[in-house]
Amino acid sequence: MIYDVIVIGGSYAGMAASLQLLRARRSVLVIDAGQRRNRFAGASHGFLGQDGTDAAAIALQARQQLEVYPTLTWIDSEAVSLTGARDRFVVATLNGQKHQGRRILFATGVADGLPEIPGLADRWGRSIFHCPYCHGYELDQGHIGVIGTGPSSAHQAEILTEWGTITLLTNDALTLDPTTRQALERRGVTIEGAPIAEVSGAADVRLTDGRVLSFAGLFIASHVTPASALPAQAGCRIVEGPMGEMIGVNAEKQTSVPGIYACGDVAMMPHSVSLAVGDGAMTGTQLHRSLVWPGDDDAA
Repeated sequence: MIYDVIVIGGSYAGMAASLQLLRARRSVLVIDAGQRRNRFAGASHGFLGQDGTDAAAIALQARQQLEVYPTLTWIDSEAVSLTGARDRFVVATLNGQKHQGRRILFATGVADGLPEIPGLADRWGRSIFHCPYCHGYELDQGHIGVIGTGPSSAHQAEILTEWGTITLLTNDALTLDPTTRQALERRGVTIEGAPIAEVSGAADVRLTDGRVLSFAGLFIASHVTPASALPAQAGCRIVEGPMGEMIGVNAEKQTSVPGIYACGDVAMMPHSVSLAVGDGAMTGTQLHRSLVWPGDDDAA
């Protein structure tokens, strides 16, 4: 069988795109490795109609709704290779199966690069976050720490003053110029220069000088990269954005390779569930248009 579209990545963006295609009665194969970026979070916030809902429950309900459509095929596996060209792509999965498709959609999401601070990774998505719109409200305007990772951390600290009292822990990761420091101080941000030894408790930070600072929650501006190496291996252009690397796409969500599209966190910034769903829905319609009018399917 030759599928109209093979979607690599079955999280929120991939499913949103698939829904548009399925409702156009197109055949869709979703290949999903089960590694949602927000799998560590207990609840999703800021998503209209689902605010505060278990993130896994949202994903499960969405998949169940897709499975009602008879032109869907879903494989729980990892895509490991992509060959061919537009209208004759071949995707191989981890178990050795090969599948043919006319179009490819990368909705693989991104991986968060975190500083190697003991205790940090264990709390990622639970008491340490990256998006204030997703998790800031629940901290109840408490004391919030921002762990520095680079210049963008100053911006993150400044905007987080809308959600609580902020301490920016520079952690030897950024040097503040006078203008930036003054802007932070005007917003009431406390600047802590001692390096971090570890994170413990819910969100307690032990500094190398022995002091322990307790926070309601911590934020980090993580550096993201595509969660799969497959887009780069397929020849898709990878670009550097304000939060890290992503797949370069044009306004129609086409990559630099004809017939290959990308959506969600791996192809846009900033990131949230609601933005990923919207981006996926738009990409699904663009994919359908490319099947109806193939001449419009030009690479970015």
